[in-house]
Amino acid sequence: MDFRIFTEPQQGATYDDLLAVARTAEDAGFDAFFRSDHYLVMGDGDGRPGPTDAWVTLAGLARDTHRIRLGTLVTAATFRHPSVLAISVAQVDQMSGGRVELGLGTGWYEQEHTAYGLPFPPLGERFDRFEEQLQIVTGLWDAEGTFDFAGEHYVLQGSPALPKPVQRPHPPVIIGGGGAKRTPRLAATYADEFNMPFASVEATAKQFGRVREAAAQTGREVALSAAQVLCVGQNDGELRRRAAAIGRELDELRENGLAGTPDEVVDKIGRYAEAGASRIYLQVLDLSDLSHLELVAEAVVPQLAG
Repeated sequence: MDFRIFTEPQQGATYDDLLAVARTAEDAGFDAFFRSDHYLVMGDGDGRPGPTDAWVTLAGLARDTHRIRLGTLVTAATFRHPSVLAISVAQVDQMSGGRVELGLGTGWYEQEHTAYGLPFPPLGERFDRFEEQLQIVTGLWDAEGTFDFAGEHYVLQGSPALPKPVQRPHPPVIIGGGGAKRTPRLAATYADEFNMPFASVEATAKQFGRVREAAAQTGREVALSAAQVLCVGQNDGELRRRAAAIGRELDELRENGLAGTPDEVVDKIGRYAEAGASRIYLQVLDLSDLSHLELVAEAVVPQLAG
């Protein structure tokens, strides 16, 4: 199993905070560092010092790290024109020496769009735009020569389809979510990985089954992954301190996340592996607690990495 660190910088983080987490994750042997793509805090916090842009962050990390893979979980299709996104991701892939992955989704946080004046169409239109974005981004990366596209929402004529990413045919594309019909079809058609975020083992297994069925129709292989909030401690006191630091109750986290002693967390991750997950995204919410990552790397990962 691959172990990936996943952060939520919109809750309040600087680039230096993220760099410290990414370097700690790299030094500790984690496979990847991912971040959300949001501009507005969620919940009761104030989000200070303010948001950071996902792809500006990853461009910096591309130069400030050396081995660890980098990506978004997930970039909102409502934030950027697909041709501009394709250029940004390809450039960061070059800057990193081919370590970038693109998680892409419809966008869902309406209040964020209102706060920053971003259009937020109804869900059906967002899915339509999302599918066209997937076609355009991968089409630009894969094209030999110029690229044209004529959709309902986007039109490209005579694009030189440059720059090309280092990874060929292109950086891995990740699609996630719990939709029963359209999401599995899009994942099976365009994605290299499907991610089920913050769901029970049972719900995850059910959605993985839908994706497998859709992939059988398209003849493509799609890796399966899960994302869960992380709270690991060697004893009850350490666990309660870490839960309190992120504003959660320990009993609730044990029910709805990866919370507990290292052995407890190994057991729960193992259940996601049995459901089909080959990668786990560990959502780290207290970015100042770097010893949390080190504990997981020392006491959890070795029991499951093989």
